[in-house]
Amino acid sequence: MAFSRARAEGRRVVISGMGAVCASGVGAQKLWEAARDGVAQIRPLKTERPYDGRIKIAAQVPDFNPADYIEPNVLPFCDPFTQFCIVAADEAVAQAGFGRKDVAGPRTAVIIGSGIGGMTTIEDGIYRYYVEGTRPEMLSVPKLIPSAAPAMLGMRYSCHGPTFAIGSACSSATQSIGLGMQMIRQGLVDKAIVGGAEACVINATIRAWEGLRVLSPNLCRPFSKGRNGMSLGEGAAVFVLETEEAARARGHAPLCELAGYGTTSDAKDPVRPDLEGASNAIALALEDAGMAPREIHYVNAHGTATHANDITEAEAILRVFGEYGRVVPVSSTKPIHGHALGASGGLELAITIHALREQIAPPTINFLEPDPKCPLDVVPNAARKHKIDAAMSNSFAFGGINAVLIVRHAA
Repeated sequence: MAFSRARAEGRRVVISGMGAVCASGVGAQKLWEAARDGVAQIRPLKTERPYDGRIKIAAQVPDFNPADYIEPNVLPFCDPFTQFCIVAADEAVAQAGFGRKDVAGPRTAVIIGSGIGGMTTIEDGIYRYYVEGTRPEMLSVPKLIPSAAPAMLGMRYSCHGPTFAIGSACSSATQSIGLGMQMIRQGLVDKAIVGGAEACVINATIRAWEGLRVLSPNLCRPFSKGRNGMSLGEGAAVFVLETEEAARARGHAPLCELAGYGTTSDAKDPVRPDLEGASNAIALALEDAGMAPREIHYVNAHGTATHANDITEAEAILRVFGEYGRVVPVSSTKPIHGHALGASGGLELAITIHALREQIAPPTINFLEPDPKCPLDVVPNAARKHKIDAAMSNSFAFGGINAVLIVRHAA
């Protein structure tokens, strides 16, 4: 496979820094603490305009004032999804030990995933035009395009390398991270700023998701009997990738190695998940990392708490892992940070990295009782100390676009 050949050529890729903004607040550490301790960040819904829908809860970023983090000459160009992305990126770059201009130049890529892009700007513009009879704001177009987030990061850090957005629904962040890794492996760039951002917990979007009948009105319960859907979330997670050799040369200890990436397309149905596509993505990630299933000691599941998705993901894990799939810890953290759509894979990778580093499998909260169709060890309700040498993070999106990442301890 092409993935395996790329790894064999050398250039081991590490994650040198990460940052996050989500319902737990600003900072990847806050996200991890909420996930580890099983503290749900899904709260009563707050919207700028009255909301008359059925769903009254979401995982929204609390008390976020973008002016506390972003310069006044930059802020007018930033929809909330870009605001979240900038704040997460600043944290990641700082943790990687870089100043803003230390990643400058043509050898740094910027790749950010988003399922929708500037949805707040889109909705505000439509409301102003059709309801208030006024024009959308002047900067609407540069704010709403999905490429706004990577473009603003490129300007912020003076990165002249490949800069683009990935739009593959709920696997967007995971795809961006995997592609950044591949570009470094192949020698196309030396560093990559990657991740995902989303900000669409707003009236029109929630009503649209309600129409699909996949949102829970109360509690998100992945893999549990009695589950009734997901909760929407928002936020961003950003990572700095580079070669292990480069990190060591400058005396920086990386967070982990980004060891494997697998991606497939079901090519079957716009919304229904497929066992073949999901299991093949898992298998490809393992092959890319040169690892056997038993070398994975924790899986952060896509785990949306929708009926078909959880069953299909459980079947996919068991298909690749065999009987070991019944005992390896597999948890979904979406009841903590919500389903942040294009940002979810990034938030979940940040949690997976912390799990690896702290040797703790975070819990699947709100769990009632096992579903016989999901015969996994889902770490119900309470975190567990566990030896983790390598971990996997799954993202399975609408349209059947699947992506899987593997991380392990850096050498």
